[in-house]
Amino acid sequence: MTQSLFPFAHATHPSFEVACGLVLAQLKSQMTQAHYADAPTLGVLYITDHFAPHAQEVLDQLSAELPWVTDWVGSVGVGIASNNVEYFDEPALAVMLCELPTDQYRVFSGVTPLANLEMSGFEAHTALIHADARMPDLGELIEELAARTQTGYVFGGLSSSRRQQVQFALSGQGNVQGQGQVRGVFSGGLSGVAFGEGVALVSRVTQGCMPLGPSHQITAFDQNLILELDHEPALSVFERELGVSMSQPKALVSRLRQTLVGLSENTQSALEKTGHYKDAVTVRHIIGVDPARSGVAVAEHIRSGMQMSFCERNAQAARADLTRIGTEIRASLEPEELSEEMARELTAGDFSQPHPDRRVLGAIYVSCAGRGGPHFGAPSAELQVLRRALGDVPLVGFFAGGEIAHQNVYGYSGVLTVFTG
Repeated sequence: MTQSLFPFAHATHPSFEVACGLVLAQLKSQMTQAHYADAPTLGVLYITDHFAPHAQEVLDQLSAELPWVTDWVGSVGVGIASNNVEYFDEPALAVMLCELPTDQYRVFSGVTPLANLEMSGFEAHTALIHADARMPDLGELIEELAARTQTGYVFGGLSSSRRQQVQFALSGQGNVQGQGQVRGVFSGGLSGVAFGEGVALVSRVTQGCMPLGPSHQITAFDQNLILELDHEPALSVFERELGVSMSQPKALVSRLRQTLVGLSENTQSALEKTGHYKDAVTVRHIIGVDPARSGVAVAEHIRSGMQMSFCERNAQAARADLTRIGTEIRASLEPEELSEEMARELTAGDFSQPHPDRRVLGAIYVSCAGRGGPHFGAPSAELQVLRRALGDVPLVGFFAGGEIAHQNVYGYSGVLTVFTG
């Protein structure tokens, strides 16, 4: 695979035509520079929901000006992200152009399902997924798609929009015969791009919540109602660990609104040594209590063998964990022996110019819509933390209604995936 960086760009403007023009100018300029790829064929496109009514026009304009980019994937978000910046509640778009071997990826959608790609001989190693949260049996569909990959690992997010829910999936390989002409913009369903074994990826999940107490075994439940934790009434455990009482309903309701649960199907510890949640933990809302049955109801169907801990959103923990995953990825990609030039650069913390030994070609970051902006203390603070940890690399992403990693849909998390050379 080429060592060239993926061209990327972002812009905001009330007019989608002007915003597209600004992005195109940046991309074309980068493609003339030595460090950037000059023959990318796969485009990743994210737009804020202000541009959702013009999704097809945005894709058409970009495709017309970049005819060598034959494949496109992407989605809409209430916010979008790029290197060191996020856009919330304003019209904006971000694009990254990936130069990958054309036999090592395939775009899929409702008219070109992944199953059809398998019949053509393509073997998916992993996949970037965009999905509509309104789909029935969404979790099962994501698990089924993950099972069609060799690694069982998929990543991405659920579209988020106050307007139309749209996804981008345009394939240079064409669509399923009989489906007619499809122009690349979809509403509903699943879409994305599957990658072959020749595309090297590193992916991490960062959690935005801090456990409030120990992990408990769920020993009795009824669908989404947790009845017992370690054979003790679940509501009693909640009252004790959160310092509230059913005799003070106002305080109880207030605490319920602030508290979440971390669920895990692994019998091993759900916590890292740092006290953060491991990737296997999914965070869900508490949706009520049942005093008559001493139960706590959560927004997830409970399965036998699950563990649970009470938790809450924590900005300091979120910043620390985001720094951790960025640093881990960067450390895993740097050579064991540094040249004198690179050692000086890293010591100085200067990531303004890419170094050939640093093999990050581009990155996709999908974060929860509830994490951006104020949760990290200031606009774009989350992306600034990530840049300091990962370095100055091409990056695009969006703020989702749920984040996808492994075979799970997460909440209040971030999923960082890096393409490496």
